[in-house]
Amino acid sequence: MTPPAAASAPTFGAPKPVWLKTRATFGEGYLKVKSALRENQLHSVCEEANCPNIRECFSHGTATFMILGNICTRGCRFCDVIKGRPLGYDLDEPRRLAEGVAQLGLKQVVITSVNRDDLPDGGSWVYAETIRLLRERDPQVKIEVLIPDFDGNFDAVETVLAARPDVLNHNAETVPRLYSLVRPRARFERSLAILRRSGDRSDPPIVKSGIMVGLGETEDELYDCMRHIAATGCQILTIGQYLAPSATHLPVVRYYHPDEFAELACAGEEMGFAHVEAGPLVRSSYHAFDQVQKMEARALTLS
Repeated sequence: MTPPAAASAPTFGAPKPVWLKTRATFGEGYLKVKSALRENQLHSVCEEANCPNIRECFSHGTATFMILGNICTRGCRFCDVIKGRPLGYDLDEPRRLAEGVAQLGLKQVVITSVNRDDLPDGGSWVYAETIRLLRERDPQVKIEVLIPDFDGNFDAVETVLAARPDVLNHNAETVPRLYSLVRPRARFERSLAILRRSGDRSDPPIVKSGIMVGLGETEDELYDCMRHIAATGCQILTIGQYLAPSATHLPVVRYYHPDEFAELACAGEEMGFAHVEAGPLVRSSYHAFDQVQKMEARALTLS
């Protein structure tokens, strides 16, 4: 997997490769989502993490809701979410999120959160209550949750799983060697354990994970990381290009070419993933339920 010469990473602020450019769209759907978020005092990871796909997703009437506030207790060096010390948490947030989903008429919902290491349960109750209220309003709604590692509290993981989301997503983010640099309070083995536990239930959700590339990982490290994730029974893997949100974040070591992402997708499916969504602008929740449909379609062709 040799990168094209053009894929060498420039300094922050220099022009990105052409395949990373997106077209700005601010249609009716974009304004409707923005309005629903403001009206219901909700946060989206799309806004808080400065996602490159925000205009597209909002314009199609979709957003990834971020619960437990917008201040994260961790200092991961790849992420643009505000870091600090949150003050308590909002017990009414699950109700407002259910209201916002109803207002937008959504049948598919993706929910994530900041890390809340200040809370004994890491905020898992809020996840479970949000799922309960969403299903109370619409028993057919499809729910994906992208959870943190709850600082190793597996009772908190169980609280979320017991609420029975359709998809349980927990990102490994990067290769083990880079954890101390990229996400110093996390542990690769802990993330693998969460994925494994999620799939070991008698009636498991679809299990999903995601990694970023371009942070300095080697090809061998990347493939080894993918194999470890596949060995947990994880069914869907997303692979996207890391983009530095600012000059104070970790720099991009190099940009991967779209052809390399296609190679990674093929390799991942050979490792046993039911579906691998790989591309320069792929993010965990980008077209989340399309990924499930692709997984199911591939399963039918292989059966």
